[in-house]
Amino acid sequence: MSSLIAPHSFYISTSQESQDIDARTIQEFGIESFTLMEVAGYSAFRDLIQRLQPKSHGLFFCGKGNNAGDALVVARYLLQHGFDITAVFISGTDDLSEDTRKNFQLLKRIKEANSSIGSLTIISSWNEFDLHTEADFVIDGMLGTGLDSEVRGDYNKAITWSNKEELPVYAMDIPTGLHGDTGKVMGNAISADLTYSFGTLKQGLYLNDGPGKAGEVIYCELPFPNHLKDICSAYLLDDQYVLAEPDRSPRHKYEAGVLYVVAGSEGLTGAAMLAAQSAWAEGIGAVILVCPHGNLPIYEKALPQIIKKPIGERDDYFFKEEHTEEVIATISEKKGKVLIGPGLGRNDSTIGFVQQLLETNEGDMLLDADGLWCLAQLKEWNKPKASTWILTPHPGELSNLLGRSIEDDHDRLESVKTLSTEKNVNILSKGYPVILGTPEAKAYLTSYDTRKFSRAGFGDVLAGKIGAFWSRDNSAAKSSALALLKGKHILENLLKADSSRIVEPKDFI
Repeated sequence: MSSLIAPHSFYISTSQESQDIDARTIQEFGIESFTLMEVAGYSAFRDLIQRLQPKSHGLFFCGKGNNAGDALVVARYLLQHGFDITAVFISGTDDLSEDTRKNFQLLKRIKEANSSIGSLTIISSWNEFDLHTEADFVIDGMLGTGLDSEVRGDYNKAITWSNKEELPVYAMDIPTGLHGDTGKVMGNAISADLTYSFGTLKQGLYLNDGPGKAGEVIYCELPFPNHLKDICSAYLLDDQYVLAEPDRSPRHKYEAGVLYVVAGSEGLTGAAMLAAQSAWAEGIGAVILVCPHGNLPIYEKALPQIIKKPIGERDDYFFKEEHTEEVIATISEKKGKVLIGPGLGRNDSTIGFVQQLLETNEGDMLLDADGLWCLAQLKEWNKPKASTWILTPHPGELSNLLGRSIEDDHDRLESVKTLSTEKNVNILSKGYPVILGTPEAKAYLTSYDTRKFSRAGFGDVLAGKIGAFWSRDNSAAKSSALALLKGKHILENLLKADSSRIVEPKDFI
């Protein structure tokens, strides 16, 4: 099991995993499905009522399945708090699921028992719905995670109407029309302002079209026994891991973390500097820049606090195969982690150097940028058994490692899980979302907008941060998580001060 998993981690489930957890909770622990629906709906209601204007009018778009039942629970509680409710059953009220039928009856009984609460209007088909109906918000309870074909007919019409209206939309579990696993729009999909995800977070909310359709995602706890959730293979990268960031102890510098940065070539020295500066800013004991000798004057002037270890002759401006032994001797002087790749270049001799280094060095290594490109030139590659590797590819670099193109984010997620397991490596796949795969076939997804980090140089800064955290005896996965979340927090603070600010790599050093 990955070292990142904690009892309060947010589990991300596929549709099948969610169904299995639900079924086992009912069958093995006797918690009835009706109870689960009640808890789900009430959880959504408790948050929703804080967002709505008192006694406003809500349109509840309902299908026939349990997604509609969740919505009807919300409707019942809002009705009792003076809200006006219009429940629109897109394809009629016949053949409702058992629990949804019960909640439909409960909703009507509540109104019959107390006429002084909000108004209740039932629309039994989409054709009966007045397209000019005025309302204050929409609740999407039409179709859930089981959708596996394109939305058609009246459901498609309801989605189109909702998306054209300028009303806040709140989705139950997942926006109607969004695939629960891939996050792709199935022909048409609700554009929600907020989605309440019940029991587990649904994978489709974070992939492909998911983030744009789901809006803000609110997790609602259900009484699922935690051990049943262990079938999930994905997790939300949660801020809890930042709290676990260790402080630097007042000890000898070489005991406070050592990172070797093997980087740089003529014309690409900036990448090496960003990586080294980023690592140094985290307060580790020493950052040692291992560089071609010809580039040393640039670093001596720009990086006074960084230890420099020049390799080769004064006229060497890129790494060569004959430098391998000297580099191995250098990175073996002190115990530490090795970051290789930023600004290395793609000279044929450099490719040979990187490949030899990877094959012969049994220490822990973080491969980024050109280091990954050199690795991908090998037809077959495997890390030494005694070492731990972290790979940080962007989508193009991941495609090179896989030897094929990547179709979409769902393909990227599955590919990262497979490759990290087969090669026994940790893979931080850059993109939106970032996907962190571990050798245990677990994956962690970011929920924040990582597109802000797409400019040149951000990858070098991230690599330096990961290397710094890793050098302080964190696990590879935890180091990657800490680096990602630190970047997230810095970004939030910068945008809080100036929402229009265009961030630069140096802002994160």
